[in-house]
Amino acid sequence: MADVQKIATRQSYGAALVELGAAHDDFVVLDADLAAATQTGKFKAAHPDRFIDVGIAEQNLMGVAAGIATTGRKVFASTFAMFAAGRAFEQVRNSIGYPHLHVVIGATHAGISVGEDGATHQCNEDIALMRTIPDMTVIVPADDVEARAAVVAAYEADGPVYLRLGRLAAPVIHSEGYQFQVGKGTVEREGTDVTVVACGLEVGFALEAAEALAGKGVSCEVINMATVKPLDEELLVASATKTGRVVTVEEHSVIGGLGDAVCGTLSALRPTPVKKVGMYDVFGESGPALDLLHKYGLDGEGVAKAIEAFVR
Repeated sequence: MADVQKIATRQSYGAALVELGAAHDDFVVLDADLAAATQTGKFKAAHPDRFIDVGIAEQNLMGVAAGIATTGRKVFASTFAMFAAGRAFEQVRNSIGYPHLHVVIGATHAGISVGEDGATHQCNEDIALMRTIPDMTVIVPADDVEARAAVVAAYEADGPVYLRLGRLAAPVIHSEGYQFQVGKGTVEREGTDVTVVACGLEVGFALEAAEALAGKGVSCEVINMATVKPLDEELLVASATKTGRVVTVEEHSVIGGLGDAVCGTLSALRPTPVKKVGMYDVFGESGPALDLLHKYGLDGEGVAKAIEAFVR
């Protein structure tokens, strides 16, 4: 996929906020002294009167966001995923989730593709944490087009939204005009032997794996499950019924994330053998992002090996 355009979804987030800010003046953007990294600095430059930097104080970030939301204004609160979901979990739960406030948490630098920042910053637990908060919508866009559409959808949503974004450039797999809808998955590739359900950065790798396996006689149906909560149960069950096997792929722990969401749905509605591909109960480490993805079996080659072993 070397000839495919690649854009980090955090960059898409910043660009989308600027466009959204030009169209609507009823929201503000908050950041925790990471505007250059989260890309909210673009919004600050375009709309300085609606941007607040609360400093390196993520718990306070969520508290301020909640306070503003109670006045009726919508809020985008941005920082790294580790700090948004981890350090500030209690504030997100009690100050945003419990009163059902419309705060969009723009959580960038998720997963091991953070790379050299190492295990302390590679948040592989955030989907699990955010899924536990009642009525929290969890969105993990796969590429630039979907990320920009997800920002608009999050703005239009009701209640709290966790928007998981990446540092590493991801291949653009959708064309302009792609319709994103909260709670709906997308079949990116038709197949008959196995359903591969992926989110975020791993959608591109799942498609790469599916292409490689096609040459070996394995037909993969690839589903982009950008909304991890609420899950598209109808699409998942239909695909699992067709193929009889499911592989989940995520740049996240196999505990509590997309894989467990899929397993929970299928065990209740359509019992199906499932193989979960992700971080297997380990911390990450410091290193180049692509090298780490390869080491932990989360690049196209690793995903293909896992799928083939499961199907064979």
